Amino acid sequence: MDTGLDRSTSLADARIAAAPGGAPVGVPGDAPGCAPGDANAKSFRALPDEAPLAMPTQSLRIAPARSARPESSPRGIGARRLLVIGGATALSVAGTYEMYLVLGVNDLSALVVFMLGLFLALFAWIALSFTSALAGFVSLLWGGGRRLIAREMVMPTTRTALLMPTYNESPSRVTAGLQAILESLRALGAADAFDIFILSDTVEPEVWIAEEAAFLALRQRTGADDRIFYRRRPQNTARKSGNIADWVTRFGAAYPQFLILDADSVMTGEILLHLVAAMEAHPDVGLIQTLPVIVGGTTLFSRLQQFAGRVYGPLIAHGIAWWHGAEGNYWGHNALIRTRAFAEQAGLPELRGRKPFGGHIMSHDFVEAALMRRGGWAVHMVPGLAGSYEESPPSLLDTAVRDRRWCQGNLQHAAVLPARGLAWISRLHLLTGIGSYITAPLWLLFLLTGILIALRARFVPPDYFPGGKSLFPHWPVVDPVRAKWIFVGTMALLLAPKLMGAIAVLLHRRERRGCGGGIRLLGSVLIETVISGLIAPVVMLTQSADVCRILLGRDSGWSTQQRADGSVPLREIIRRYWRHTALGLLLGASAWAVSPYLALWMLPVVLGAALAIPLAAVTGTRRAGRALRRMGLLRTPEEIDPPAVLARASELAARAEVARDEEPVTRLLDDATLLAAHRCMLPPPRRPRIDPLDLALLVGRAKLDEAVSVEAAWAGLTRAERAAVLADDAALARLGALRRGGAG
Repeated sequence: MDTGLDRSTSLADARIAAAPGGAPVGVPGDAPGCAPGDANAKSFRALPDEAPLAMPTQSLRIAPARSARPESSPRGIGARRLLVIGGATALSVAGTYEMYLVLGVNDLSALVVFMLGLFLALFAWIALSFTSALAGFVSLLWGGGRRLIAREMVMPTTRTALLMPTYNESPSRVTAGLQAILESLRALGAADAFDIFILSDTVEPEVWIAEEAAFLALRQRTGADDRIFYRRRPQNTARKSGNIADWVTRFGAAYPQFLILDADSVMTGEILLHLVAAMEAHPDVGLIQTLPVIVGGTTLFSRLQQFAGRVYGPLIAHGIAWWHGAEGNYWGHNALIRTRAFAEQAGLPELRGRKPFGGHIMSHDFVEAALMRRGGWAVHMVPGLAGSYEESPPSLLDTAVRDRRWCQGNLQHAAVLPARGLAWISRLHLLTGIGSYITAPLWLLFLLTGILIALRARFVPPDYFPGGKSLFPHWPVVDPVRAKWIFVGTMALLLAPKLMGAIAVLLHRRERRGCGGGIRLLGSVLIETVISGLIAPVVMLTQSADVCRILLGRDSGWSTQQRADGSVPLREIIRRYWRHTALGLLLGASAWAVSPYLALWMLPVVLGAALAIPLAAVTGTRRAGRALRRMGLLRTPEEIDPPAVLARASELAARAEVARDEEPVTRLLDDATLLAAHRCMLPPPRRPRIDPLDLALLVGRAKLDEAVSVEAAWAGLTRAERAAVLADDAALARLGALRRGGAG
């Protein structure tokens, strides 16, 4: 997309002439001759020279020619998959048969058959997670998870782009992480092999201004003017995937590989060098996904996620890496991607139909990995490579907002599943993405069906002679002992990965000490298990409602993720979770009406749902998180002894938060350098009789003409009008005049 960075010298002269008070303001970002505050306007460049690379849209109906298995695929991958999937299948069949015996072989009513089908689907999900985790446990003990990675660090021979897509995020927070990464690379003498791109899709005008100021400040602090770049898209076409595609088509040919960061991502220079060396050494590899470790948690909820991710996450990641092999998955960030492979195969089509199922693909990462593998490229995960970090949402409410968007994106994968030419393991990835949300309503249906069966048995007298007169009655059969053992077996499969993860940590001295020692580690596992068990019914109900809303055609939109304190007003928590409480109490009453024993069996679900409001309130506070930290619980190695890159990023972010700043628009108008740079990076002006009229700009200009001060003018503009005004020279000149006190 043209962002107005290729302009002529005449336009430069026009901008200089149009500057408030005649001050020189320069020309667009990557045109020669754009220097903030320099009358000659000869040095400022927000972007490098363009290096276009074609990225054709892929067809889901036409399969490309079949390609050979990648050379980097591990030997015996078929046997590994047979062990994991075959083991899960055997467990599922055995468990379902036992459930069949529990419900009674003489009473296969429609409800019983339906419940057996739900049990099979849910138990298969649990069984596959267990067998994969078991494989991960073996891989962890054997020191696996570093496939493709050389022992020694090798300096890159090619250039790599570090891409930071951002959407209404805190600019100081984003640039703090980028500066820490750059400094880590400089310490290794490898900074010159990496360029940094801040790719903004921000729509909030104030954040836009702050982004540009943070970009200029980052350049000034690091002295890397020729290595750090900024681009903002006026239109957020296709959201994040469109943001990356725009970069690929404009600059991709200059970089053999690129790495996508998230707004809260931090990576060490060491891991970046290892990833690039692996990509350079294996020409069949299209993508290498790292395992980001969750850090920076302060609320109880985020520290729960942080601890679980640190203790159980490696086990899960090692497991899937062990049997996925060269047909791994992609999680959207902290992964190195071969530019040619991505451009050739990952151009996403628009899905047919209306939102939420039609339109641009939201959960693009799974699909991009599947298309790259379809095109013959290997996709690997390297969970044994340390140095990749991210953060967690601070509260249950913030996680629900993010999950709503992810849920819609994953359900869209149903339209991608029939795509021709996909590897069967890629289809399994897509099914897994769908299942991660569909299992919530399936679990709810399973519980409700069980209650209905129990209510029928309690209040509807059994028919002992359904076929008329008979010598022998038809006795309803329910085996409570077998039911107890099914429950025990299911819980064992659910909790075994937690236990294996804890054992793996206990066997490594540094990891064990970083988690507070063996006793505190086991105590933390117990706390995490109990609280997560109580939260699980709340998440189940929330995700079930999300699935229903999406199936009814409600779009989730695109909201900014909260990354700081998770405190939410109690009134808002009550508004969001009173239905969970009511349903929990209703389920409890229904179970009690059948039998106290059924109520006891359902107590974890009932208790979690009924306590949804206090759970959401308490887990979202920093006070509870800090209290457990002082007790040495829910600790992680990175929390006790932060890696240098994390400590530096935190220091820079804290320093930026302490610094008080004036109103963004006032700062823009008062800072000649920032204003000049802002004008340099503006999109091209509207072409008369070619481009459509911008109604927001027309209204914004009219309001500015009637305003008597910047403060009054800015307060009277809508968000769309503010953005339009900031992107227009004449409107900026009017704002400048108002700032200087002129009303005419």
